[in-house]
Amino acid sequence: MFKNFFKRKEENKLEFLQPLEGKLLAIEEVPDPVFSQKMMGDGFAIDPANGILIAPFDGEVISVFPTKHAISLSSSTGKELLIHVGLDTVTLKGEGFTTFVKEGDKIKQGQKLMEIDFDSIKTKVPSIITPIVFTNLQENEKVMMEEGTITLSS
Repeated sequence: MFKNFFKRKEENKLEFLQPLEGKLLAIEEVPDPVFSQKMMGDGFAIDPANGILIAPFDGEVISVFPTKHAISLSSSTGKELLIHVGLDTVTLKGEGFTTFVKEGDKIKQGQKLMEIDFDSIKTKVPSIITPIVFTNLQENEKVMMEEGTITLSS
């Protein structure tokens, strides 16, 4: 069951579902400095339990990378999100990924975006931990994790 775990303390609220089932991790726990040092932005990660990636919110697909290993989304409130499935998965050239959306598609929260065959790819990449990064947070905004709940704070 996908859980609604994102809370926002402002009136411009973003309802957010966890896009992959699995264990939530702090972004600092991702075994890749590009993500753990927040070079791409602040966020969190998921150690996936299954391979169904859903839309965490209503919005639009900004891009699906040609190798299908990552997808960028824009919420109806303007927040942009990068979901990067696993680490070094670009080297798979799309193997193990099936996408159901393309650039410019409107998406609804809970809609299936992608299926990932983690069983087939986990032996070919360093990690299947999936970073979820907000790429356009304001300077004073950060992602906070507390007891399995993600909050944007200013």
